Amino acid sequence: MTGGFLVVGSNSFSGAHFVRHLLEHGSEVLGVSRSEEPHEVFLPYKWQPNWKKNFGFEQIDLNHDLDRLMELVRSYRPSHVVNFAAQGMVAQSWESPEHWYQTNVVAQVKLHDRLRELDFLEKYVHVSTPEVYGTTDGWVTENFDFTPSTPYAVSRAACDLHLRSFHEAYGFPVVFTRAANVYGPGQQLYRIIPKAMLYARTGRRLKLEGGGRSIRSFIHIDDVVDATRRAAIDGTPGATYHVSTTSEVSIRDLVDQICEMTGVAFGDLVEVADDRLGKDRAYRLDAGLIRERLGWNDRITLSRGLAMTLEWVDAHLPLLSQLPCDYEHKQ
Repeated sequence: MTGGFLVVGSNSFSGAHFVRHLLEHGSEVLGVSRSEEPHEVFLPYKWQPNWKKNFGFEQIDLNHDLDRLMELVRSYRPSHVVNFAAQGMVAQSWESPEHWYQTNVVAQVKLHDRLRELDFLEKYVHVSTPEVYGTTDGWVTENFDFTPSTPYAVSRAACDLHLRSFHEAYGFPVVFTRAANVYGPGQQLYRIIPKAMLYARTGRRLKLEGGGRSIRSFIHIDDVVDATRRAAIDGTPGATYHVSTTSEVSIRDLVDQICEMTGVAFGDLVEVADDRLGKDRAYRLDAGLIRERLGWNDRITLSRGLAMTLEWVDAHLPLLSQLPCDYEHKQ
């Protein structure tokens, strides 16, 4: 493989869907993640025939296997690197913040310092997060005026600023994306949408932090991977692109929609819990730049996307019912 895509974090929800999207467009893809591939129910690239033809996977941890990763990079010579790898989860980052800084800053800086020396790399896409902005007042355009409120958000903001300095100093061809709350079939069960659906189907109680007052824009994964591919191919180095819908919903209203879809009373599903430390009230991302410059538009409404996700949950309910639904920290 030469001139293809290297997808770092290919086992993640967004990374695995991005691999699927690339394969559907005929691209050659090398995926790497620190964990072995999970069950195929969480790997949408395995949901299509002939997925092995243009895809290879290697288990690599950025914290420990950087030399091995760079050997692969020099062997495969990808023209594009798209990086989804990050230590996620906001609430848990308060418990051992050094783990988040190690993975999201130190390991990433080491990777970028090696990648910048490659003469065949055309574009590096860094998949960032709106958490770097903190709570937004109104709809914000792309910027680096960060006010992160958690260790997770601080670690992601630090990496974004580091990459901006590499672009300015070395011309490193980085493009940033920051997407709203992503969801869809195949998402990890500790996320609010699949968890609420699974609990509604299995009679379990869902703890709703702060009663679900936070406001979010939810965007379907199919729209997100389309935007990511456009940013990788046609995005301007140094630029940031927001990926978001123009609609908002409170977490409470979102769960209420799921209750209506599954025929479960809200009070039978939900237990109100304390809000988590440092939780931002809202992220409002103005996605006008990617619409105007790269011709992207979101196409899947929330109601349709929820129906697609519930169809996935129902199709695999016996298996999903046996799996843990809580986040398990790895370091």
